[in-house]
Amino acid sequence: MSIEITMPRLSDTMERGTIIKWNVKEGDAVSAGDNVADIETDKATMEMQVYDDGHVARIVVPEGETVDVGTVIAIVAEDGEDLDDIAASAPTRTDAPDEPDATDATDEPAAAPRQAPPPADGDGRVKATSVARRLAEEHEIDVGTLQGSGPGGRIVKRDVLRAVEAGHETAAAVPPAARAAVPATPVPTTPVVETTALEAAQALRPGTVPLTGIRQTIARRLVEAKATIPHYQVTVTFAMDSLLSLRTTLNDQLVEQGVKLSVNDFLVRACALAIHQHPEFNASWGGDHLEIHGDVNIGLAIALPPARGGGLVVATVRQADSKSLRSISHESKRLAEKARTRGLTLDEMADSTFTISNLGMFGVEHFTAIINPPNSAILAVGAALQKPVVRDGELTIGWEMSATLSLDHRIIDGASAARYLATLKQLIENPATLLV
Repeated sequence: MSIEITMPRLSDTMERGTIIKWNVKEGDAVSAGDNVADIETDKATMEMQVYDDGHVARIVVPEGETVDVGTVIAIVAEDGEDLDDIAASAPTRTDAPDEPDATDATDEPAAAPRQAPPPADGDGRVKATSVARRLAEEHEIDVGTLQGSGPGGRIVKRDVLRAVEAGHETAAAVPPAARAAVPATPVPTTPVVETTALEAAQALRPGTVPLTGIRQTIARRLVEAKATIPHYQVTVTFAMDSLLSLRTTLNDQLVEQGVKLSVNDFLVRACALAIHQHPEFNASWGGDHLEIHGDVNIGLAIALPPARGGGLVVATVRQADSKSLRSISHESKRLAEKARTRGLTLDEMADSTFTISNLGMFGVEHFTAIINPPNSAILAVGAALQKPVVRDGELTIGWEMSATLSLDHRIIDGASAARYLATLKQLIENPATLLV
């Protein structure tokens, strides 16, 4: 008996999901536990597994389409079943736009010009399913000239087939002799407008940029955090000469092992160790109580590229206080790469107790950050800069870095914030303590 694969509920708030990528194709054999698709929820991009053995008889929902939780997205045939029979009897989409009646057709030889270009994906390409693109290429049709009837205006197979049919009908309506007598003149088409937020802003091109589910969740959470958490900020400056010198020495020794420590790796370790001495920084607001967490999990704010909708996510380095700099470096790089390419799972973004946001790599000297709930604080880190400084009563050239701590005043008062930063300053300016 065939098995219906439905859009799973991958988070407690998920109502709809988008098929980012199918990792199988029709006819492929699958086994229980195989990752068959990457699904974008309102919070993260997650892997979807199958729980039975068989063969993929039909993929009902193509890549790029968004459907409700519970919608059939694929059919798996059990061993011994006929794939063609299963595919033919598979349920049709109930949430897909209705096909127009034949009576909607007119006798006009060409369709009316579109009023707006088709929507585009995050990378600026016209939104179209892979099947539609392949079919359009076979018939030499520019998908940018089509009007999509899929969800969100996406171009689907039926749109390309209509264009093919319309082309045949138009050609048949004109006698061959008349077609030969008419010079071939290019038909002007509406230019395809790139719709990534970055390119739209650079070109000052009017229009709208659709938001991904993740970007909408980011916006909602930022508004909630700023509106409900009483923020205040405290800034401190660190002398970075010793840390940068130690980093250079360690990286020279570790180069053959392919390890390169970043300043952020030292910060993760230092922030985690300082929390041990100030447990209120490892707490969350519970309304009528404070929730003290047992593990020190440091969140890393990671900027997403425009192709993934922009914004940022927070990846979690778990038990950072018990990990070496090398381990922190490896995990941080893995999470950052995964966030920017495939997307993080809910588990990789969950349970952080303190967050670091570092814009120093972009040359930013100072900024403030919004707290990532349910954290009690977030550290906004600027660039380490070489400047004139006074050391031991003498003017010299040294390295300094500014960092600003945003805090939840319900949990941490100003005196506690000052004591934490004093501990953090001691660790950073004497970095050998981070090695033990």
